[in-house]
Amino acid sequence: MFHKEGQKIIITTFFLVVALILVAQFYIDLEWIRYAVQIVALVLLILVLQFFRNPRRPVTPNFDEILAPVDGKVVVIEEVEEPEYFKGKRKQVSIFMSPLNVHVTRYAASGTITYSKYHPGKYLVAWHPKSSTENERTTVVLHTPKFGEIGYRQIAGALARRIVNYAEEGEQVTQGQDAGFIKFGSRVDLLLPLDCDITVKLNQKVVGAKTCIASLRKKDD
Repeated sequence: MFHKEGQKIIITTFFLVVALILVAQFYIDLEWIRYAVQIVALVLLILVLQFFRNPRRPVTPNFDEILAPVDGKVVVIEEVEEPEYFKGKRKQVSIFMSPLNVHVTRYAASGTITYSKYHPGKYLVAWHPKSSTENERTTVVLHTPKFGEIGYRQIAGALARRIVNYAEEGEQVTQGQDAGFIKFGSRVDLLLPLDCDITVKLNQKVVGAKTCIASLRKKDD
């Protein structure tokens, strides 16, 4: 299954690849060059199809856990000062997505969208410390039944040139539901309450809508 955001690119790439294969077949005499062009064209199509894949991941909503919003690797776990919305300290967990990862953004928890804003910006590499505040990004906050308000940022990387954000203020959303898409390399920051327990480690690979990122702190902790 492929994400709807990739439909135009997939169709365009498919016809270009077919055209390249036919041109190579009928107009390139040297056999090794003809095969090389055809193989490169097919590899290009496979890469595009892989990038826009959207695997189904059924989720039974769990109000006691924050799930990974995307596939990727945890590159930051730290306490930060969040000036845009919370205007205070938050626990930040950042997940970097390479071009080989699934790039669908999914809601990490169920709740109500209370804030959704797009920010134009730079295209620093996604793991750069300033990418969270200087790159093109969207900031979304949702109010959850048990964690209160949690936030996340979709951040464009050096290759990303388009962030798709479905979150609209006042909307009720469900954990695991599509929240958007970032095209070609990117990062997502989760902004969580200080009193939650982070359940992942640095450099850990996580799976969107499956890996638990944070849970409620036990009362006796």
